[in-house]
Amino acid sequence: MKSTVETAEIAQPYAQALMSLAKSKNLAEDFGSEARILISLLQDSQQLKNFVDNPFIKPDTKKGVITQVLGAEVNPYLRNFLLLLVDKRRIFFLEEILQQYLSLLRQLNQTVLAEVTSAVPLSSEQQQAIEQKVIALTKARQVELVTKVDSDLIGGVIIKVGSQVIDSSLRGQLRRLSLRLGS
Repeated sequence: MKSTVETAEIAQPYAQALMSLAKSKNLAEDFGSEARILISLLQDSQQLKNFVDNPFIKPDTKKGVITQVLGAEVNPYLRNFLLLLVDKRRIFFLEEILQQYLSLLRQLNQTVLAEVTSAVPLSSEQQQAIEQKVIALTKARQVELVTKVDSDLIGGVIIKVGSQVIDSSLRGQLRRLSLRLGS
């Protein structure tokens, strides 16, 4: 199992190198889009994740599958970076490296990540209202929303921006009421 500190220490320099390459080629946003797709692929396919993480699969086999999965659409610089990760035996950290890259991209663009958990899927108007609230709260230029649905909330939303959590869910309100009544 990967330790969080160890993973961050390994992923950060590779993410910075990828950002440096992306900025030098004026491809930061393109790499960001492709990084999101790759992260989604890894999260949606346990078989692909197991394949990438398996240390017993020969590097040439991994390179072939990665090239095949990426296809011709992915930027050649990004493809070469991924193949370099295989050579350096760091492909195991691919998802973490890509997450770190996206974090660096958000810093570059003065964008904050807001994780929103709601009881039901949010409409586009509700998402825009949350984005405006987060912009007002953080003074960021843009907001990147990641939404999740958790029916246990009963109603309302929980918004997490960095270490700040705004819990306006019905479950949270009931918990706070219970604590006040208990004392």
